[in-house]
Amino acid sequence: MNAPEKYRAKKGLEGVIFDTTSVSHVLPEEKSLFYRGYAVHELADQCCFEEVAFLLLHGELPTAAQLTDFAEQERSARALPVELQKVIEQLPAEGHPMDAVRTAVSFLGMLPEFRGVETPESALRKGVSLLAKIPTVIAAVRRIGRGEAVIPPRADLSLSENFFQMCFGEVPQPEVVGAFDGALTLYAEHGFNASTFTARVIVSTQSDLPSAVCGAIGALKGNLHGGANEAVMHMLLEIDSPDRAQSWIDNALESKAKVMGFGHRLYRLGDSRVPKMTAYREQMAKLRGGERWEAISRVLEETMVERKNIHPNLDFPAGPVYYLMGFEIPLYTPIFVIARVVGWTAHVVEQITDNRLVRPSADYVGAAPRAVTPLALRG
Repeated sequence: MNAPEKYRAKKGLEGVIFDTTSVSHVLPEEKSLFYRGYAVHELADQCCFEEVAFLLLHGELPTAAQLTDFAEQERSARALPVELQKVIEQLPAEGHPMDAVRTAVSFLGMLPEFRGVETPESALRKGVSLLAKIPTVIAAVRRIGRGEAVIPPRADLSLSENFFQMCFGEVPQPEVVGAFDGALTLYAEHGFNASTFTARVIVSTQSDLPSAVCGAIGALKGNLHGGANEAVMHMLLEIDSPDRAQSWIDNALESKAKVMGFGHRLYRLGDSRVPKMTAYREQMAKLRGGERWEAISRVLEETMVERKNIHPNLDFPAGPVYYLMGFEIPLYTPIFVIARVVGWTAHVVEQITDNRLVRPSADYVGAAPRAVTPLALRG
């Protein structure tokens, strides 16, 4: 330990202020998250996801004319190059869809449209193109993995409607689309989380947006970040019945096992996004016959809050929401990417607007300087 105490960060950089941002902020004591000053649950209630994407990228909610232009820009960029679809068809069937999305973004990064050191303007343009193409990639991965024909995107549908159409060949009832659209808003941005921090570090080297997004996807894949929503649904499927929920959580707490979907470094008192996503879960349970997931979830939540004072995070209700919409569990984190690529892009723009290479130091705790022993004398 040779660094002055004032320069030593906590493990995991907890509480460390890395930089300034105007994209989003959390008020933990109010259990609130704001995008550009707007409460996220109000945005989910009153705005479509395209409006929220525009807000995060441009700083203000769009006018009607701006929203039309933005939607046209996104819809015109949805199609994938034929060569990329061929690449997707050749990917190992046992691979995780997140790896497929990362590979697809890497492929796109080699195209003329995406190459070059970023300016704020180029990053915004590329970010909208990735927002348009990533849902097409995910839908293609799903259908190819199921041995089904790929369904091309349609420009007459919203982003959420189009995603359902490409995945399932039809657009479900408005309540389902609305819940999915709102979920994208809730997941779109969350400060200097692990994947966003990764994206900012990468672009600080004067690398490009696709490289930053590839790195961010890699960070998001982990179970302690984006992969938690998948782990939640696996947990609920393991419990299976409301009759088993109490004994399951009792055993988990007694053995000090991690209960997925609970706790958050920023939210000690609860997460303002959870009530809205929980409402989507209740809505989907009524529409799709998922009452048992509701019952199991209530037992887990009540027990965790009562005994541990640990509240659910956004991933806890999100798992059953996506399950009841018909999405396979490995697609949950890729769906997260659809939303979060907007936040990543907004932060990349912010980073390169006033850039400094991110290069922290380490506190060395290894061996003291020593002489090399010749091989013959090492025994």
